[in-house]
Amino acid sequence: MARNITIKAGGSAKEYWLDLWEHRQLLWILSKRDISVRYKQTLLGVAWSVIRPLATMIVMTIAFSVVARLRPDTGVPYPLMVLGGITIWTFFSNTFVQISNSITLNSNLVAKVYFPRLIMPLSAVSVGLVDFLIAFVLYLLISVIGYGYLPSSNIVFLPFFLILTFITAFGFGLFFAAVNVRFRDIGQLIPFLMQVGIYACPIAYSSQMVADTWFYKYHLLNPVVSLVDGFRWCLLGNNAYFDHRSLYSTIIVSAVAMIFSISYFRKKESSFVDHL
Repeated sequence: MARNITIKAGGSAKEYWLDLWEHRQLLWILSKRDISVRYKQTLLGVAWSVIRPLATMIVMTIAFSVVARLRPDTGVPYPLMVLGGITIWTFFSNTFVQISNSITLNSNLVAKVYFPRLIMPLSAVSVGLVDFLIAFVLYLLISVIGYGYLPSSNIVFLPFFLILTFITAFGFGLFFAAVNVRFRDIGQLIPFLMQVGIYACPIAYSSQMVADTWFYKYHLLNPVVSLVDGFRWCLLGNNAYFDHRSLYSTIIVSAVAMIFSISYFRKKESSFVDHL
């Protein structure tokens, strides 16, 4: 029998998580709505999830491989290296952006009735996940059919990197979601961060290119580096460069960001309605 409970914002942690579980049906409803809204009234619909990574791969391949003459890891086709990076970056960036805007985009719902506001960032993950799955299928088709490059046995570690990508995006996105309610300038900052991030991360180039430079140790501190390199390592095998030391930064930073962001979000969610 379903329990009838009404928990107010600011209750105990046990009550809050119990309340979140009781509203799991709302999470499912919002997730389906977010996916529907994503492609509603678009001419090409979900085809955009194929066009965007494919177009980005082509542009980056021409710009960095043909023009700049950057080389991929030995034995790895350059387009596959780029597409692999774009695929996991798509999951991270789309999830981060959707979570960051989840509260402001649902301002009308926040103002009407109380429910655990954490449901909205959680439901926003669905859009990034759908886009990733479509881009991942595209990668497999191009890899197997276009290049005859089968995924390596390292693919068994793929779930680990997907979970780590989710934790990283959610940890940072949740903080931005809470801050974005009060300071709307954050909404302008987020697209800029994503635009810079795609070049700051080893998507169009291999981390091996900077392995002998003085700033390599700072390169490894970027929590997204291990996500990109690790994802490609799962699919392309040991030919793809992956420094396992980069995982330390990602795991530590992501865990701290997740714990801090959930605490900060819970502290601020009772005041969301005052700023929307």
